Order: sequence, then C-alpha cells, then structure tokens
Amino acid sequence: MSQSLFSIAFGVGTRNRTEQWLEVFFPKPLLHPSAVFVERIKTILGYNGGNQIIDFDFAMASDLAHALKYIAPEQSALLVRLAESHKPTVACVLEHDSQPTSVPEAYLKLQLISHRLCKPHEINLTDLFKVLPNVAWTNRGAIDINEVAELQLEERIKGRMLEVFSVDKLPKLTDYVVPKGIHIADAARVRLGAYVGKGTVVLHEGSINFNAGTQGASTIDGCIASGVLIGIDSTLQGGCSMASTAQHPLISVGHHCVINSHAGVGISLGNRNIVEAGLWLTGDTQVSVLDSNKTFLKTVTANELALQDDLFFYRNPETGAVECLINKA
Repeated sequence: MSQSLFSIAFGVGTRNRTEQWLEVFFPKPLLHPSAVFVERIKTILGYNGGNQIIDFDFAMASDLAHALKYIAPEQSALLVRLAESHKPTVACVLEHDSQPTSVPEAYLKLQLISHRLCKPHEINLTDLFKVLPNVAWTNRGAIDINEVAELQLEERIKGRMLEVFSVDKLPKLTDYVVPKGIHIADAARVRLGAYVGKGTVVLHEGSINFNAGTQGASTIDGCIASGVLIGIDSTLQGGCSMASTAQHPLISVGHHCVINSHAGVGISLGNRNIVEAGLWLTGDTQVSVLDSNKTFLKTVTANELALQDDLFFYRNPETGAVECLINKA
C-alpha cells in the first residue's frame, strides 16, 4: 500500500431505509495527507489500499481521535464530535483521483472543490450524476424520494409540515460549506461543488453550478455553468450566461472582464475583455477584427480569439455583424 493518499475525510451522512447513502457531510476534508497521518490511521480503520469507504463507530472514532491528537488536532477534535453522532459516520479514503463510484466519494470530491482545496476541472468527476441519487431536500434533511409521501403523512399527523425545498441530485453549497469572504444573496442558486473565490458577490439572479466558479473578487448576476471558471475583478451582469461545450469542456474568463446583460459566452476569454449586452458569442461565431482605429483587419471565428487580452466584442448596429475591437486603452 502506498503511504500517500489523494484525499481522506471523516464525515456524517444520511442513508435511506435500505441503508443506501443519500449524502455525506465532510466538515474538514484533507488533500494529500502526510505519510505520518496515513500510518496512524490505517490500522485503526483496517485500510489496506485503494479507494475505500469505511464505516466507523464510537469506539473507532475515539481510537482515531487519540491517534491524531498531536499530529492533526483539528481532525482529532472532529472525530471526538463524530463519536457523539446518532447518524451514520464514515471515513472516505481515496488513494487515487479516479472517477467516483460511490456517494461518499462523490460528496468528498464536491466538498474538496467548495473548500477551495481543488479548482474546477482539477479533480475527476466523470459520470458523477450516475453515482448520485435523486434526493428530496427538506427541513428534515435529505430524504429518499420514495420515502417522502410516507413522511409527509407522518408529519401532518403530528401537526407539523414537511417542507420540500428541492428535488435534485445536488444540494445547495451553504448546507455543507460557507466559504469565507463571500456574499450570496440566494443560497439556493449556488450548488455544492461550486468554487466561490474570496470577495465574490453572487447577486439574486446569479447562479453557480458544480465544478465551476470564481477565482476571486467578482460580481455574479448571471449563470456560471459547470466547467466555467471566472477570473478576478470580473462582472457577469443580469441574464448573461457562461457555458462550456464539448469542444471547450473548461471555459475560463480572465481578470477584469465584463460580460454584460443577456450576453452568452462559449469560449475562454483573456484579461480585460468586454462582451456587449445581448451578444451570444460561440466558438464558430464569425467575427470581424478591427484595430484600435476601427480599421478592418480580418474575419475569424471566435475560437481564434480565445484567451486574447483587451478585446471588446459587440454587434455592429448597422450591419448586424459581430465585431471585435482591439482596445489597448
């Protein structure tokens, strides 16, 4: 067995009545734990290599807490609390960053991103949605959708309401991670697995999907789809959309960019780019390139302008053609 691991985390989660995992909360996931850490926990967990999901009880949690008391005090304190849990507790040990094959693995990887330990597309999430179950997210936590009707009746009989906030394979970010230094107006619009950089402001119409996000201070009032990473000091205004494609599975937006209202971008942008309101820019969009004096230079596809700095994309009001002005100012 290798003495190095890709990741490990101790957590508490929810199972349905047939003991299938619905979700797992990992408060303090670790990326690349030290060899000393691995050596201390492997015998207690019975870990013998590979990617494993290991259930543990009060006694094992106590032994782990004692073993880690001096080398990893935060993990030790977490295990002390988990020993008190009345819900299932689990250790997720990942030797390799292979595609997730279980719910705990999937939730650990999503939380690694949301804890800012990995950026979007730095971690293997292949076939994630084939692993995750569809769950009813309620004021009583995660509930198997096949068990909702019975619980609704049970709650009504007791004079209470079961409130179902959503039915989805992914929960909202803030039920698992609240990153420091951010503002989110509507938490339901940011999913677990989003990378929300420090200084980011997500306004009421803004949304961030899993495996997507912002690198730092940015204002988001549009949609950031999975596979999109926004640079620092950039602005997505209301109704705009950033979406990856098969040709561009990861879309990046440079620093100090502005994508105006109801615009859409399907290519990566360099620094200090501006996209006019209402303009949808896809990879095969024909673009007339103009110099700073508005002299025509050439016509190219938008793909050929990806990642170039200081560009202003707009639609010519007279001809309707998409133009790109090289704007060094």
